[in-house]
Order: sequence, then structure tokens, then C-alpha cells
Amino acid sequence: MAELEVEIVAADHFVWSGAATLVKARTSDGDIGVMPGHTPVLAVMEAGQLEITPVNGSRITVQADGGFFSVDNNRVVIVADNAQLDEAATAGNR
Repeated sequence: MAELEVEIVAADHFVWSGAATLVKARTSDGDIGVMPGHTPVLAVMEAGQLEITPVNGSRITVQADGGFFSVDNNRVVIVADNAQLDEAATAGNR
């Protein structure tokens, strides 16, 4: 099964990385959902919630204050001004 390599970093700290099958975010052009095989994208990310469906484990949510969202060759890189894993996500997923 194809998967995405996801990395989320904030301006001053690492947030999360891992393999996923789906990443959802809000960009300045609207909501985006990325699955393996997605065409390359570079977008300005709006403040809001990111959702990641990891290959193993339950869905992860991250609160982000905006930044950049990049997709290329099944790699998703999110660089946020500030971002934090939701508390429920921190229990079993890192």
C-alpha cells in the first residue's frame, strides 16, 4: 500500500512525523486532502486544524496557526508558525 511521509514542524519546535494515508488541512485557497500519488502542491496554510490518518494508530489532530503546506513525491511537509498536537493525540502517537 502506498503511503505519505509526513513531517510537521513549527518555527521553534518539532511537532510530528510519520507515515500516513491521508492529510487534511485548510489553505488560503480552501480545504485540501492529500493521499498518496497527489500532484505537487505548495500552498499557504490558514490557521486551523490539521488531520492526519497515520498508517498505524488512530487519527491525529494538530492545531496550527498558519504557515506553508508542501506536497511532492508522496512527501508532505508542513511548516507552521506555531503548532501543537491535540492532547488526545499525544497519549499514543508520536
